[in-house]
Amino acid sequence: MFHLIVSSLDTLVSTLQTWLYVNVAQPLLFQIGWMDYDEDTYDALYPVIVGLLTIVAMYALLRPLEALRPIERWESRKAVRVDVLYTWIAKLGLFNLFFFFAFQPIFDNTQVWLRYQGIANIDLDNLWPGVTSQPLVTFLIYLVVLDFAGYWYHRWQHRIGIWWELHAVHHSQRQMSLWCDDRNHLLDDIIQAGFFAAIALAIGIAPTQFVVLTAVTNFAQSVQHTNARLNFGWLLERLIVSPAFHRRHHAVGYGHEGTAYGCNFGVLFPWWDMLFKTASWNRAVEPTGIRAQIEGESYGEGFWSQHWLAFVRIARRLAPRRVTPGGGAAL
Repeated sequence: MFHLIVSSLDTLVSTLQTWLYVNVAQPLLFQIGWMDYDEDTYDALYPVIVGLLTIVAMYALLRPLEALRPIERWESRKAVRVDVLYTWIAKLGLFNLFFFFAFQPIFDNTQVWLRYQGIANIDLDNLWPGVTSQPLVTFLIYLVVLDFAGYWYHRWQHRIGIWWELHAVHHSQRQMSLWCDDRNHLLDDIIQAGFFAAIALAIGIAPTQFVVLTAVTNFAQSVQHTNARLNFGWLLERLIVSPAFHRRHHAVGYGHEGTAYGCNFGVLFPWWDMLFKTASWNRAVEPTGIRAQIEGESYGEGFWSQHWLAFVRIARRLAPRRVTPGGGAAL
């Protein structure tokens, strides 16, 4: 059943990919003299279409829930608008695909060198022949491996001061909604794309599989940020990250608080938080955002101001401290 569903979706995307390429992309490339890029353009259309379908599914399924059962009611959704722009940039998946193909030659050369050294390739598909080679099982293995890496990536974002200032762009949204997931500094997006592309190549994920895995993860994270009361129940929320679990991560004073500590870092599964004792199951609805915002610091309202202020905060962290006349340190 799983294989049939995936095959049907792949056929749909491939059909749309071919139609767009033949009727839109190829004539345009011919007109501007860029036919040398025709093959790359064809490949790039696949993640773009998957991203578009993901955005449509997000809005169709999650926006009605926000309207019917909101956690918070806002007088204005103005603060959410910039997140829609972030979503269109991120969901198209071009960063991930670029790094996947950019790393492919490096990975291939490394694999050749390892074979000369007698070191076997990583082959997760054949860990248990006949079982792990099943499409659904293989998909779940890849999903769990990438999610484990995502947990630590997320913790590092909170623990490393300079990195936190980039990630703070995401946490500075005080009106969490279905669009909030993709609110990330572009530099952080680039780092993340490179990180996961390298892992995907190392464990043998094919390009189309990588696109689908990314889309599934992105949609699940959109659910987690949705401004809707969704009750997962005791069991389900211990199997997959729920909106309540993730909202705690965004709560002022609880989930992040700079680089001092944090909780609920899980991307898809709360298992890692449970295993490494970073889980909080408190369901109290708290204000979201960053404490410094409440104290008056601006993290920017527009796309470019949010990016620029992140660099300002990084520069402030890197600036040498000078000693004041009273003996204390000051910037």
